[in-house]
Amino acid sequence: MKNTGSTLSRNQKTKSTGLGDTVEKVFKAVGIDKAVKFIAGEDCGCSDRREILNKVFPYQKPECLNEKEYNFLSKFFETRHPQIKPNEQEALLDVYNRIFKDNVEMTSCGSCFLNNVYKKLERVYKEYDKQ
Repeated sequence: MKNTGSTLSRNQKTKSTGLGDTVEKVFKAVGIDKAVKFIAGEDCGCSDRREILNKVFPYQKPECLNEKEYNFLSKFFETRHPQIKPNEQEALLDVYNRIFKDNVEMTSCGSCFLNNVYKKLERVYKEYDKQ
């Protein structure tokens, strides 16, 4: 029996989570992945690059905020604090993890939290605030 599904159509069935997945699908479809593995060996770093590209350029579409989350973010962003308290960080993480379908945990690294969670939540909140 003839295989009618091309490599690209099989790969399209799994949804890309970011640019890394898309690049991997294109490379597989045109055969670049096999050439790289032939030259560089099985551990060519493709998986690491895919993960980095997915993290830097994700295709995330966040879930909608519910009323309780919106009210919390509204109060939080309107009364900015120089330091985020642990209970505030936990509440922000609860909202973040739900709307972005993620599992980020508490951290003592302020810049990590600011760059990974705070800024994304602030961007989502500002989109709601525009309306």
